[in-house]
Amino acid sequence: MPLTPHEWLSQVAFAASFRLLGLDGVVLLCALLIGLTFALVYRSAAARSGLPLAALAITLLAAAASSLHWLARPHLFTLLLVAVWTGLLDGIRNGQRTIWWALPLVMLLWVNLHGAFIFGFIIWLAYAAGWSWRRWVVHAEEPAGVGRSLALGGALSLAVTALNPVGLKLWATSLGYAGNAYLVGHTAEYLSPNFHDVSTWPFLLMILTGLWLVAAARPRLSLESALLLMGWLGLALVSVRHVPVFAIVSAPILTGCLPGVLQASAPGLAWQRREAGMARLEGGLRGHAWPIAVTLAAGLALAGSVPLTPFAGGNAFSPRVFPVQAVNWLESRPPTGRVFNYFPWGGYVLYRLWPDVRVFIDGQTDFYGEALTREYEQVITLSDGWEAVLEKYDVVWVLMPPDSGLARALHSDSAWSEVYADATAVVLERAP
Repeated sequence: MPLTPHEWLSQVAFAASFRLLGLDGVVLLCALLIGLTFALVYRSAAARSGLPLAALAITLLAAAASSLHWLARPHLFTLLLVAVWTGLLDGIRNGQRTIWWALPLVMLLWVNLHGAFIFGFIIWLAYAAGWSWRRWVVHAEEPAGVGRSLALGGALSLAVTALNPVGLKLWATSLGYAGNAYLVGHTAEYLSPNFHDVSTWPFLLMILTGLWLVAAARPRLSLESALLLMGWLGLALVSVRHVPVFAIVSAPILTGCLPGVLQASAPGLAWQRREAGMARLEGGLRGHAWPIAVTLAAGLALAGSVPLTPFAGGNAFSPRVFPVQAVNWLESRPPTGRVFNYFPWGGYVLYRLWPDVRVFIDGQTDFYGEALTREYEQVITLSDGWEAVLEKYDVVWVLMPPDSGLARALHSDSAWSEVYADATAVVLERAP
């Protein structure tokens, strides 16, 4: 299948950080994206509630909930842009008419950074529905120009989605993968959260906290807030990849419920007064320069080869997870012929051995397609006809975990011999 460059700009950013600082640079870039995202979430939560401590607590809970999908991948740009985009729409909702022009600028970046730019339009629809409900159904007073700003920002944002290397075809790519039941069903991040796994418990706690706050909130949530909470919670329960977006979108909304909850009791009112004093103190500290200073200091330290990890060698691929030693051996003895590799190692093998070695498959299943992914599954599960798949692609050597069913099956086949093995990986070669 042709490869659609749906995240080319984020790939440039990751490549630049790697060229500058190696894997430490990639880690620093990811940390910066995550830090900026939740700084914006905190800022929005504190502004909605006037309760800095409560905003901090809920922001930390949101960060913990989203951490189950903190990976060094382009979707981190989407998390940041969700926070930026929602903040802009909040501003328009509150009467800041002149900021509508920022929406298409953000979307122009988003459509070139990551294929989940569609999330922006889902969020926009919630705000448009909220405005329409107040304007045409309940006839509530709205700040002047909100509808016009939403319409202009949304329409121009939709138009700029064509400004990418493949134009409007990008929509088909982004929506097409999500519509492929087989690929989605075989991709871990598209599956529902497993609440037996401790990593999902912050998300569960956020759901329970949200149920309490929404039930006790006075006044009631606006329609757009309700749609955002329900919509993203539903998507997060269907697919774990949406949990971070739910956390980012919901944290300010839930924090905004707290003033109405606290006003219902004397202790709550006393706490609210203390928080108001702290908000005034925080506003006078002007601490915005500290995150910038810390980021610059970390970058300079890494550039000077100062390790910022507890490991003497800095950030590196773990030989317990990746076939580091096996690939070292393969580098010293370049293989000939085609390879069949373990799916989770495909990207690492490309990183180390491309262009001399072309992998059978890696994580880009949108590129490899359903047919090849099914053939990979056929081989890895030793389903009927698995040997024919290896013959079809003229596979000469195999890189697999030593305890895998495929490795054991090939060990018992006289046509295959083990040429390298360690605790993580085994290399098997077919006799000529």
